Amino acid sequence: MARVGLTVERLVRAGADLADEVGFDEVTVSALARRFDVKVASLYSHVKSSRDLKTRIALLALEELADLVADALAGRAGKDALVAFANVYRDYAHAHPGRYAAARLDLDPETAAASAGPRHTQLAAAILRGYDIPESEHVPAVRLLGSVVHGYVSLEAGGGFAHSAPDSAETWPRILDALDALLRNWPAAPS
Repeated sequence: MARVGLTVERLVRAGADLADEVGFDEVTVSALARRFDVKVASLYSHVKSSRDLKTRIALLALEELADLVADALAGRAGKDALVAFANVYRDYAHAHPGRYAAARLDLDPETAAASAGPRHTQLAAAILRGYDIPESEHVPAVRLLGSVVHGYVSLEAGGGFAHSAPDSAETWPRILDALDALLRNWPAAPS
């Protein structure tokens, strides 16, 4: 019988907090059981496995991020929207490193389609409309936007910019300036 007070939602949130503390890769059902001072077997009535737990944490992180991005983009366009979009991801990664890593989890196609992942693509596409990038070019433009933002944030989180000056916080606005310039001057599609 499950311990009173344990629910899937409570376990997933606790798992997400654990991920932020110790790293997403370290999250397991066993580690979560220790946090609640319960036997591992008692959690299996709520989650199937560590993979199930991690998938649920990923879905939570994707939802949280999509909500934050949507709020940040409200009423913004062009560079203002781009900067707001990018800053949400970077700020979230700094505040919630484990959740941010979870949001990058490779989900099966059915789970991914039902997640907040498609909202992220829609939000990125909304930014592109402010740059007059034709819809036929949205896939490469969304991929570029994601590559720059997630690439920078991941390298920064891994210490990739820690060994040279200037500080990564100083170069971030310049990266966004360059991305804005590229989006304003999007090349014509090949014929």
